[in-house]
Amino acid sequence: MNETLQLPVFREKFLHRQRRSVPAARRFAREALGDWGLAPGGDDVLLCVSELATNALLHGVPPGRGFLVRLAYDGTVLRVELHDSGDGEPHIPCEARDEGGHGLLLVSCLADKWGVGARVPGKVVWCEFARARRAP
Repeated sequence: MNETLQLPVFREKFLHRQRRSVPAARRFAREALGDWGLAPGGDDVLLCVSELATNALLHGVPPGRGFLVRLAYDGTVLRVELHDSGDGEPHIPCEARDEGGHGLLLVSCLADKWGVGARVPGKVVWCEFARARRAP
């Protein structure tokens, strides 16, 4: 009997503007990766989720609001999106600082692609991992 595995197209979770939302975003991503059979190679993904969630809290989520974490997996490409309602466009700083400001630099090094898209209100900061393959 042939059984076809149906992967969820995406998963999403809304989190409030609070410090515990960063580890909650990471737990949410870890669970999805495990369900999709991607857990062994997921450390880079989890680090990017943490960095994007931290940036959303520090720079993109106005008081009283929250952010949305969306993960999409098509069997090959894993996409991570952080939706927030803040304005401004994130960028990698030109000057290195002793502490902080390295989140997007890490994302750009670990992910295959990253970028920013518009939404009303706010923006979507995303990254993709094209090497995402299920464990044998």
